[in-house]
Amino acid sequence: MSKQDLINAIADAAGITKRAAGSALDSLITLVTKELKRGNTVTITGFGTFKVSKRAARMGVNPRNPTQRISIPAMKVPSFKAGKTLKDAVR
Repeated sequence: MSKQDLINAIADAAGITKRAAGSALDSLITLVTKELKRGNTVTITGFGTFKVSKRAARMGVNPRNPTQRISIPAMKVPSFKAGKTLKDAVR
């Protein structure tokens, strides 16, 4: 499902215009992104939790030259953990 498909589905389900649904979806994405940048966790009860995880530095292999080792720096990455309601719905 693409972003446009999601906007169309939200508009139909909520009985609002596609423009309003697109604005709401963009606002949600922006707010989640801002909170993750601050290092906060965003929990949507019944859906899941967005958080920032730390990935340790490690050694990797250059795909163009498999004999060459490269250093991959430590970084922060976004992660998502599905909530119980979402897990049960998918199962």
